[in-house]
Amino acid sequence: MKRGIVVFAHGSRIEAANEAVRLVARELARKGGFEHVEAAFLELGEPDLDGAVVHLAANGVREVLVVPYFLTLGTHLERDLPRIADRIGKAHPGVAIRLAPPLDGHPALAQILLDRVHAAGYTG
Repeated sequence: MKRGIVVFAHGSRIEAANEAVRLVARELARKGGFEHVEAAFLELGEPDLDGAVVHLAANGVREVLVVPYFLTLGTHLERDLPRIADRIGKAHPGVAIRLAPPLDGHPALAQILLDRVHAAGYTG
């Protein structure tokens, strides 16, 4: 069974921010050796999650893992994303939709922040 991944972000009126998410999705595909990776947006960016799933399904993908590109579990991830995923799953019964956890709680986040602090010239 072909699997796909959607990097799901909020979206922005600033297109460069949306393009940054698309770049992360491309890097995920390259570094992970994944053939089917798309970026999708809750709002203010294209495609939306349904559009990304349609594109993946058209390429034979039958299982989609949605990876939230959100730092914390808020309303969009707790309420909106499950509701959207459920609606898409019903509209595309041949495609299984799974949700990954948010970035919150991942041990690498503290290291990323530390890298940024050091890049700004701060030391302990």
